Amino acid sequence: MTGLVLIGVFFSLLLLRVPVAASMGLAAFAGIVQMGYKISVFPTVFYAAVAKYTMLAIPFFILAGVIMDHAGISKRLIALANACVGHRRGGLAVVTVIVACFFAAISGSGPATVAAIGGVLIPAMSRQGYSKDFATALVASSGGIGMIIPPSIPFIIYAMLAEVSVGTMFMAGVVPGLLFGMFFVVAALLYLHNDKNIIVQERRGFQERWKAFKGAVWALMMPVIILGGIYGGIFTPTEAAGVAVVYGLLVGMCIYREIKLKELWIVMVDSFVSSAIIMFIMGCAGAFTWILTTSGVTKELTDILLSLTNNRNVMLFIITVIFIIAGCFVDSASGFYLLLPILLPIIKEMNYPLIAFGVIATANFALGQVTPPVGSNLFVACNIADVSMKSLVAKVWPFLIAGFICLLLITYVPQIITYLPTLLDMRL
Repeated sequence: MTGLVLIGVFFSLLLLRVPVAASMGLAAFAGIVQMGYKISVFPTVFYAAVAKYTMLAIPFFILAGVIMDHAGISKRLIALANACVGHRRGGLAVVTVIVACFFAAISGSGPATVAAIGGVLIPAMSRQGYSKDFATALVASSGGIGMIIPPSIPFIIYAMLAEVSVGTMFMAGVVPGLLFGMFFVVAALLYLHNDKNIIVQERRGFQERWKAFKGAVWALMMPVIILGGIYGGIFTPTEAAGVAVVYGLLVGMCIYREIKLKELWIVMVDSFVSSAIIMFIMGCAGAFTWILTTSGVTKELTDILLSLTNNRNVMLFIITVIFIIAGCFVDSASGFYLLLPILLPIIKEMNYPLIAFGVIATANFALGQVTPPVGSNLFVACNIADVSMKSLVAKVWPFLIAGFICLLLITYVPQIITYLPTLLDMRL
């Protein structure tokens, strides 16, 4: 009965276009009342979902990303990548993916990556003959890499729920993130192969490239400091997030001098709003997951899935389809809280590496960010470029296909994910 109440309230609210987080919270509240618990249980469970030391990294990484965006990091990374490969046919498309990978290693967020690079690259690509819809679709798709390349906010959430190491998750995301970038580059170049409207830039000389490198060197150092500090044992991932904020402020205020003291309040408010949204989602999702588990619904759903097949490859495909469908409607934080209690026991039963599964699940949600009807990257990109969702969706399919092929590759060859952690003798 509790399961029917939970699912019924949740999907009814979704059909009424109530935000996913609020739908989860209200459904959890209804479930708590139906089971006869005191109402005070809801705020207790809500608080327990977010009051964890590991979660401190999320607002700090968000703040670091906002600081680096305001500091002019994205335009310097674009200038460097453009100086190196911009002279090739389709070079700006390659630049877009490269910069997305670098900024992903700073922000840890897909929409943040789209917002940071889209405002510069979409107009630049349009001026050089690229279709505006194509440019917007490429930026939106490449922004999803921000969820896979460390530091990644979804990795932090998954690590907490699956009780695995955040540092190992970060290391496991490096190769798959770069692989997704390569697949997007190939998809873009194939799409542009016969496009005669593209204007090819002149090859840059050594002096121009050196100047661009000097301008971007402080930006390039940030992922080195964050990841180097974590894997060098200097600080934990949570402490690394704090170091990233301090480093970002030094670069933005003292080196590039694009952040003024009076602008700090705007930077703080932007990050506070983003952090509050994520924490609200996690609190509501945590309450929803708690009532699902307490009522026994989670175990029943797990047993149903396990009864479908004993074939590991078939089960992995079923789980991938579940994640892809979920990614079309909910964000990664909500999706993890909703699905992991059901799917993690199945993954353990199959002896599939939990670290690898975390990367695969995150990659699914990364593709979900550019999949209608709720793709957050699509909405951000549409607002930046002032294009319609309909025209954008028509251009994003090549990247979705490339991403899905890459997703299947890392799913069925998990050694791609576990290679670096295994090389460094990390626990999987």
